[in-house]
Amino acid sequence: MTPDSILVVEDDVVIGSELRTALGSAGFRVTWVQTGADALEATAADGPDLVLLDLGLPDIDGVLLCREVRAQVPAAVIVVLTARTAEFEVVVALDAGADDYLTKPFRLAELLARLRAHLRRRPSVPESAAAVSAGRVRLNVSARRAYVGGQEVALRPKEFDLLAVLVGAAGTAVSRDRLMAEVWDEHWFGSTKTLDVHVSALRRKLSDRGESDDRITTLRGHGYRYELEG
Repeated sequence: MTPDSILVVEDDVVIGSELRTALGSAGFRVTWVQTGADALEATAADGPDLVLLDLGLPDIDGVLLCREVRAQVPAAVIVVLTARTAEFEVVVALDAGADDYLTKPFRLAELLARLRAHLRRRPSVPESAAAVSAGRVRLNVSARRAYVGGQEVALRPKEFDLLAVLVGAAGTAVSRDRLMAEVWDEHWFGSTKTLDVHVSALRRKLSDRGESDDRITTLRGHGYRYELEG
């Protein structure tokens, strides 16, 4: 089996070198670059399975780069590394396409556990289920395509999986724990902020196709519910 490939985008020589060594020792194929321009070249040449992206790069704004990398490799996992502690900056990065984030300084054991959790993820809805639907929303699971009223909606991998779980359980409450376990990983132990950002993105994309803004209801202290049309 070919090892998963990881692109490390980190301008700090000490951190980048340590990450390359540690990830290589853990069995990954690792490419390390120090600039945003080189990162875009690397993703275009050999689409990685996972991109570990430092937001504080010298040549390109990290959030902008995250958005461009997501456009180049839609199926890749993107985990951002940041020294920024302001919540809105983390949310912006997640909204730009990142799947997760770690704040510097971080423990190598936690980083490896997070990356492995992302890479072993599987589609949350069995491929044998040809389609799931609720109201105007229909998902072709085997093709991983989503439609609202017949119009296709472009979704990132985790957005699709999240919507599939919610639509598959339409009308019933789905806990945050269940969503994190099925869409991210059953052993997930990181922040769940990314769940809320993905829900917000889903609401916006569904609304852009004419779906109701409140189709996905927040259940405070519990999770979310995809509302059936009345």
